[in-house]
Amino acid sequence: MGAVPPTFFIMTRFGMAQDTQTIIERIREVVVPILSSMGLELVDLELSGHGRRGHLRIFIDKAGGVNVDDCEQVSRYVGHALDAADPIPNAYLLEVSSPGLDRPLRKAEDYQRATGKLARLKLTRPLDGEWVIIGRLQGLQGNRVEIQSEDREPVQIALADIAQARLEVEW
Repeated sequence: MGAVPPTFFIMTRFGMAQDTQTIIERIREVVVPILSSMGLELVDLELSGHGRRGHLRIFIDKAGGVNVDDCEQVSRYVGHALDAADPIPNAYLLEVSSPGLDRPLRKAEDYQRATGKLARLKLTRPLDGEWVIIGRLQGLQGNRVEIQSEDREPVQIALADIAQARLEVEW
């Protein structure tokens, strides 16, 4: 079993608590169809902040990368759609950006696309006493990622055993 994300609650203007994961899923239901129609992919959503003003960050990508115009268009279209659907109980600031050089790896496709690149994998349980593996991704076989670090032979790690993964910036 993989790591279970923490659960947080947000107080609404009516005083009832809402599970953050439920709010994020409602946001995702609004955002994904818009991005798909624009030829973009949702990389990640982050909802943070408490009180009167929250912060919603949407990370997008596409083949060849995104530019400022893509982010501006997504901000406009998604902003209107979220205003209409109203899944966030309080005021919020919307931020749209690319995932950056240290992009998260979440789906099998992310690992396939990142084959040959340097990555940091945080594990749900230690592998030979190590909780973090940094190495070059060798590929994906089924539901297992193969990674080659400098100090060991290539190892295969089940996707379910990866708590968090990101590309490492190579200088």
